Amino acid sequence: MKAIVFERYGTPEVLHLMEVDRPVPAADQALVEIRAASLNRGDWYFLTGRPFMVRLSPGGIREPKHKVLGGDVAGVVIAVGKDVTHIQVGDEIFADISDFGMGALAEYVAIDESLLTAKPANLSFQEAAAMPSAAVTALQGLRDHGGIYAGQRVAVNGASGGVGTYAVQIAKAFDTEVTAICSTSKMEMVRALGADYVVDYTQTDFTRGDDVYDLIVGVNGRQTMRDYARVLAPTGTYVCIGGPMRHIFGSMLLGPAMSREGGRQFKNMGSNRINKQDLVTMKGLVEAGKVAPVIDRVYPLAETADAFRYLGTKRARGKIVIAM
Repeated sequence: MKAIVFERYGTPEVLHLMEVDRPVPAADQALVEIRAASLNRGDWYFLTGRPFMVRLSPGGIREPKHKVLGGDVAGVVIAVGKDVTHIQVGDEIFADISDFGMGALAEYVAIDESLLTAKPANLSFQEAAAMPSAAVTALQGLRDHGGIYAGQRVAVNGASGGVGTYAVQIAKAFDTEVTAICSTSKMEMVRALGADYVVDYTQTDFTRGDDVYDLIVGVNGRQTMRDYARVLAPTGTYVCIGGPMRHIFGSMLLGPAMSREGGRQFKNMGSNRINKQDLVTMKGLVEAGKVAPVIDRVYPLAETADAFRYLGTKRARGKIVIAM
């Protein structure tokens, strides 16, 4: 089978289309013919080996342990192991396999049955592949770490990226008032996702305004936690979901010191937890018409290096998809 392989950490130039052996599913696995995959910021970190801690998990201090990247996958089951009971040949599925060896940038992959979820009926394979990691990250950031509930005023900083586009829609699905922060060229797209207010960060620093928010999620942006504190309600919560490494580490180190019992909370989400039930929740929101994937560009497998170069620009509107 064809796969995108990298033998050493580096820039997209180290990615090569190669013929490799087709995987054989274990007893509790299904063999999936991949129809589409999508890229996440984590794939960039694993490609470059930076920051260094990504080499500790999934492993590979000097060189990558897993030679085929890609965690988000959508495809069709073509074979099952002898112990598989809930998945059948012909099932259309999607999954996040980033913590289980990755391997989505290939024509086939063997996946544990426990990770597989039926593809939303109203989505194409490319749309379904754009969901798993980003959608679940947004859901867990808002619900589990942010404690979102109806009637809140929510700000999403970095609203136009892969996670941000889901965060805006999920926040609206919780019946909140959403202010989305993005650049000028992406304002109309973000407004179309349902945001009540859209702020152009190139013209306005929303942390210097008069509005106060019950929940702020930082997916990206230039603001520090002290900036966010100016516009966070007395009992509000800030959750760092992503962004520059200095903000991620800053929220990990300073967040506990800035948090107050019964008052403001400053949290770092860390990595999302691969959770089939949360993917089922997102499937329900999609099939109910409350959430829809946003895809910026689709690349064929042979042009995966170009897709990574675009990912590296950090300019994507929504997700970057690889079609097989």
